[in-house]
Amino acid sequence: MRHVGILAHSIEGASLCLRTLSQEGARELGPHQHADVTLDCIAMGRSMPAWEAGDHSAIRKTLATSVDRLAKAGAEFFVCPDNTAHIALESVGDDLALPGLHIAEIVAEKAAAEGYQRVGVLGTKYTMTGPMYPRVFATKGIAAEIPDSDERRSIDDIIFTELCEGVFTTASRQRYLDIIDRLHGLGCDAVALVCTEIPLLITPDVSPLPTLDSTRLLAEAAHQVAAGTRPLPTWHGGPRD
Repeated sequence: MRHVGILAHSIEGASLCLRTLSQEGARELGPHQHADVTLDCIAMGRSMPAWEAGDHSAIRKTLATSVDRLAKAGAEFFVCPDNTAHIALESVGDDLALPGLHIAEIVAEKAAAEGYQRVGVLGTKYTMTGPMYPRVFATKGIAAEIPDSDERRSIDDIIFTELCEGVFTTASRQRYLDIIDRLHGLGCDAVALVCTEIPLLITPDVSPLPTLDSTRLLAEAAHQVAAGTRPLPTWHGGPRD
């Protein structure tokens, strides 16, 4: 089994990724069994001023420090259970110390396998309005649909003031469900939960649309790489085609 490195940026999503990775190990290998895993996290608050300023280079340097530490701990590849962080990881810079799986590509792979054609995108304001998911989905012939401006403000506010702090309320769940239902009305056949905390609030049994859970999909792919059933990734950060 390969040693997995988790590059954490927000705690709740990273915790869910770690938990899912261990569950995948136990499911395939037996009770209490999973790949070696190291998690490194530099507090997201240290990067928030750079996010607000659009300084992706500064954020990438911080994330690269975590990847360096994962490499020194013996990890052979990394996963970053934070969709927004991938915007910074895609910016130009020196190669990261380890190769990593790209979360949007994992989500798009699953969407294509399920035959989805138009997918709603729920995440931070940076992810929803950025080009990453439309670009990656387009490589699979899938259209991306984002909520309107008022909905985006609600989604983003709930992420940063509640979900990232481990707060999950009935009112916020209903707001998200209403938004997903409207996306359904626009012709979406699935919704991508591409803030890694959202799956803790919106579960498949309550969603009006099938969900693409970026956190658990990434953890499952990480287990496959560790077990040798998926190739070792080759991406060391930087722009994607």
